[in-house]
Amino acid sequence: MQILVCIDDTDNIDSRGTGELAEMIMRELENRGWGKCSWVTRHQLLLDPTIPYTSHNSSMCFTADILQEHLQSVIDYASEFLKRESVAEADPGLCVVAITDLLDKQSLIDFGFKAKREVITKEEAYNLVERTHIHLSEHGGNGQGVIGALAGAGLRLSRNDGRLKGSLKINAPDNIITVHNLCLHPAIDEVRSLDEIQVGDNEIVLLGKLVKPLFINGKAVILVEKVLADDGQFLWKTCSKNQLSAYEEKRMYVVSK
Repeated sequence: MQILVCIDDTDNIDSRGTGELAEMIMRELENRGWGKCSWVTRHQLLLDPTIPYTSHNSSMCFTADILQEHLQSVIDYASEFLKRESVAEADPGLCVVAITDLLDKQSLIDFGFKAKREVITKEEAYNLVERTHIHLSEHGGNGQGVIGALAGAGLRLSRNDGRLKGSLKINAPDNIITVHNLCLHPAIDEVRSLDEIQVGDNEIVLLGKLVKPLFINGKAVILVEKVLADDGQFLWKTCSKNQLSAYEEKRMYVVSK
């Protein structure tokens, strides 16, 4: 069976981030032989002065293929891990979704996109859980992190939100690489321009400081812009963090309708 594991609100500005904790859970799940995990993705939620968050109000999610007999073990381990590893002032939440058993996928996806636009209450989160087969639990503080954990799971399930945690390390002379060779990386499916045109295999890409796939229509996509090189030739360059954020903000209103 395939599951989603999402956590939120575990850290403070000086501690290990929620993404690092998600990776630790993921590695331990594999070390214990419970299943095989995917990449951790970061899902940006609404930034609003009424919402308490430590830095950027984002949740972290990964998928795992496990045997059904290990589902409760994964939940128990992640629950104890969050209690032990989250900072004292955090409000951590855990969401585990068995995708094949999920009764209402669209409602979970809609909840995720709503959390990017509106302030949501814990009551709304638990009302959704009551209608579906979803594990949602609080592990410290006021448990407010359950909202982001549930939303992040819905956004990952949509296959149309989030970006890979961290930045990929690509071995390329002078940071120059063809699209074909870039897509040989296991975390990259396609290279597209900012206007969503797929870039051909033989095109040349200049790798900037950030090489980070976004998840678009179920694919891990590197976004690039066309730039003029020192030799007067045009080539593609990976987009900056600000460009990715602007693209995600613009696209959210398209995919969430």
